[in-house]
Amino acid sequence: MTQSAMLERCFPGRRAGLKREILGQALACFNEFGVEATTIDAIKTRCNTSVGAIYHHFGNKEGVLAALFFAAQDDQQAYLKPYLDNAGSLRDTVMALVTSYLDWVVDNPDWARFLYQARSAVAKGPHREELERRNAGNRGHLRQRLEALQSRQAELTVPFELLPSLIIGAAENYCRAWLSGRVATSPAEYRQTLSEAAWRAVGQPYS
Repeated sequence: MTQSAMLERCFPGRRAGLKREILGQALACFNEFGVEATTIDAIKTRCNTSVGAIYHHFGNKEGVLAALFFAAQDDQQAYLKPYLDNAGSLRDTVMALVTSYLDWVVDNPDWARFLYQARSAVAKGPHREELERRNAGNRGHLRQRLEALQSRQAELTVPFELLPSLIIGAAENYCRAWLSGRVATSPAEYRQTLSEAAWRAVGQPYS
């Protein structure tokens, strides 16, 4: 999904046009200069609007940051849905979590770069409670799905608290290396390898 398409989905309609423009240019600033170094003035200059307009829509820099972060999170969740809809088993679900993550990063590299660098700032900022609420909700839905899929064919072999790290940890680490240029091979090339590794880390067929 392109940057503009994602923003259009999250902030639809003609009246939200300026909001989308501010967020699109803010994303470029955060990725170019970094979260700490980016200022409201830099965003204002890039999108040719007023400081007042930015504050009107988002309150402050932290509001811009959070709006972008939550838009990206929402898009990741929407991207994941069809993968999960096609996963009928516990193993398929674990592998769908990995492959959808890798595919989203490959399709949205600018957004992925932003998510990685902005996560700490949002977690420590004024929108941390909303982030905690969102994360808790996503974990709860995932837990219900995984527990419901455990059967006579397969079971989870680790505590639930370890699952996000074991399922997504290796994929995230590789995606970070790819986005920074430390490795050249696209994450898409390792979809099967990384998803199989995740299943071996957390799941065990019944004997």
